[in-house]
Amino acid sequence: MASSILISSKFSPFHFPSPKSSLFLPSPTSLHFPSSNPPHFPCFPSKSLPKAKSLLISSSLAPTPPTPLRRPLYIPNHIPDPNYVRIFDTTLRDGEQSPGATLTSKEKLDIARQLAKLGVDIIEAGFPAASKDDFEAVTAIAKEVGNAEDENGYVPVVCGLSRCNENDIKAAWEAVKYAKRPRIHTFIATSGIHLEYKLRKSKEEVLDIARSMVRFARSLGCNDVEFSPEDAGRSDREFLYEILGEVIKAGATTLNIPDTVGITMPSEFGQLIADIKANTPGIENVIISTHCQNDLGLSTANTLAGACAGARQVEVTINGIGERAGNASLEEVVMAIKCRGEHVLGGLYTGINTQHIVMSSKMVEDYTGLHIQPHKAIVGANAFAHESGIHQDGMLKHKGTYEIISPEDIGLERSNEAGIVLGKLSGRHALKDRLKELGYELDDEQLGNIFWRFKAVAEQKKRVIDADLIALVSDEVFQPEVVWKLHDLQVTCGTLGLSTATVKLIGADGEEHVACSVGTGPVDSAYKAIDLITKPLVRNGIQEIWNSNSNIHNLRLQALWYHSEYSLVNGFPCP
Repeated sequence: MASSILISSKFSPFHFPSPKSSLFLPSPTSLHFPSSNPPHFPCFPSKSLPKAKSLLISSSLAPTPPTPLRRPLYIPNHIPDPNYVRIFDTTLRDGEQSPGATLTSKEKLDIARQLAKLGVDIIEAGFPAASKDDFEAVTAIAKEVGNAEDENGYVPVVCGLSRCNENDIKAAWEAVKYAKRPRIHTFIATSGIHLEYKLRKSKEEVLDIARSMVRFARSLGCNDVEFSPEDAGRSDREFLYEILGEVIKAGATTLNIPDTVGITMPSEFGQLIADIKANTPGIENVIISTHCQNDLGLSTANTLAGACAGARQVEVTINGIGERAGNASLEEVVMAIKCRGEHVLGGLYTGINTQHIVMSSKMVEDYTGLHIQPHKAIVGANAFAHESGIHQDGMLKHKGTYEIISPEDIGLERSNEAGIVLGKLSGRHALKDRLKELGYELDDEQLGNIFWRFKAVAEQKKRVIDADLIALVSDEVFQPEVVWKLHDLQVTCGTLGLSTATVKLIGADGEEHVACSVGTGPVDSAYKAIDLITKPLVRNGIQEIWNSNSNIHNLRLQALWYHSEYSLVNGFPCP
């Protein structure tokens, strides 16, 4: 399994922090909490590791994978298991805000069905007030996907986004109310720059709007309301604590903390979540959520830092798509928790069926037209491919040498078991193994000859495919015995006379043979000159005739190639 951990002091390349420090947060002395109410970080390991040992990540395939932990009962403002992390997927809302990623209503419904198979806890289906089409898409998802309960009682929450105004909130409720578990997600900016330049409102005005709109959402009959203070990462802390406390009183069940512009470092974002948890009145009655943008490439790290500090919902998108540089990637966050949750993240886990990750990724890629970079973590084309000779040798001996995740864990089927991609950096071991898979058993001399020719081909191509290997083997192993070798070729042609050719061949005994001939063109004359030397004689039976004729055919092709190259270089016609 992807999360299997072997204890070893011999192989570990990692150094882990002592249990007194956090992987993401600064030392506890930098956390400023009231002494009467110290924060609790349930995800941090309670026991220290032996100093003489360290951890080795291994992709060893256990014959009987452990039984996955059961998804806790869904309660809007409470999670019975403190280690469970809810996955809030916003591919259909924030993801669709990527330039050029517009989806049709049918495509949104298809993706929502796939997200349910994946097992996400909440699907943010769209922004119902944005357009009629968006409203209809959210409604369709709420009616179908939001009521498709499986045998274990799982059904995703269907959420609609709204600004803090009554029209938006009404539209969101009208769209999601058909789901078994509907949610309204409403937001308003709280940072100084947004208050001054975008909203042009005071803190008091924003506080009153947030409080009254959360209360309005609850009054419609929705018992699951999420509130987001937009640009929380740049907001004044005291104002943040105050507005969050007020929306809790108004009935909010989830508080989402967005790093809207992706500006925070993991230690900063973890500290932000810890501060909110320690200083917001009533915080114990709600779920803390994260929403991290990827402007500095830190969205996944910030999301994990937030989970370590106490957040129990993470907002993510398939393939990390979204505004500007995108969002935290669902596949990265989920697999990080699966691989390291038990040993480094204090037992955190999710309810995601990871074997649907690849299918979900491909569907979103196809529908949005946003192609995944080849080296994208988890789902990129190169994520489980190995071209370096050293890496290939290790993979052929034991996959755990260079892979920490089994590709089968995410639903990926490789063309070959070890993910070998042949290229100019590949070694003999990988080449021999691939040829063996193709059915060719070669001795060391044959492999040596093919290897250097393979290297020459690989220098000219990005990847060497099976057809190239088959051609190399056919050329090397099944080549007829060389009887004649073309040494020199000279042709004379023009518009005033017959074409003539002079050919020098070297026989199997090393003797040189020269012949001249005329013909209707340079190629015809060269062929006739070759025939004058190589007229096959029946001396050792049919096999020699076959060898000789095959060799003569090759000689003719060489002569034609030489003439064509010369004609192109010198501007002569090539009949």
